[in-house]
Amino acid sequence: MQVVSIFNIKGGVGKTAAAVNLGYLAAKGGRRVLIWDLDPQGASSFYLRIKPKVKGGGKKLVKGKSDLDSLIKGTDFDDLDLLPADFSYHEMDVRLAQEKRSHLKRLIAPLRKEYDLVIFDCPPSMSELSEQIFRASDLLLVPLIPTILSLRTLGQLRDFLKAEKIGGLKLRTFFSMADRRKKMHRAILDAPGREALSTVIPNSSLVERMGDERRPVADFAPRSTAAAAFEALWREVEALLA
Repeated sequence: MQVVSIFNIKGGVGKTAAAVNLGYLAAKGGRRVLIWDLDPQGASSFYLRIKPKVKGGGKKLVKGKSDLDSLIKGTDFDDLDLLPADFSYHEMDVRLAQEKRSHLKRLIAPLRKEYDLVIFDCPPSMSELSEQIFRASDLLLVPLIPTILSLRTLGQLRDFLKAEKIGGLKLRTFFSMADRRKKMHRAILDAPGREALSTVIPNSSLVERMGDERRPVADFAPRSTAAAAFEALWREVEALLA
């Protein structure tokens, strides 16, 4: 079982759209996939038509008093399951601070026989939960809008990983919500860093329509430019996991 986390300190950069579309494409390709919606706002849960509620809340889950397997919900898509968000997750940092740094990693360990891939859809913050997510992950995938402020958050993330001595973690970025009509976007897209994947997710109304359709772009508009971009991104991610 491999773990991919979609993370950025900032919100509104396309994390959830990437998590849902990559999860869908991985499952379509034959992997058994679980998306864990760790954001109290529950966007992944909403997109996949799952009520954002965890019986017992985050407190019982962290304490091991909830059976993780029993909280998982099936989606409308074969081989794609979801562990929904819960508003109590906003207290997750406090709960995890009382546990060992590898606690989240231990929580998901029993799922190894059931899933090939776990995708964490992460909340936009730098916290105890973030650190636990990093320590449980094989690949940290960071969507960036091609702007100076977005690139600045990447530097903050690198500093955090170095300060907390989190090693053995692949970090890759990709540009999201990109619009080549904008001069700054073009300049940044044409000078990517060494960690940037080649795929660029365009700023597309189809991605915004996920809120209406409540399913992945790759499902309701499979021949679109946006769907092709997510498919290319999945191919790059899949190669990193090989």
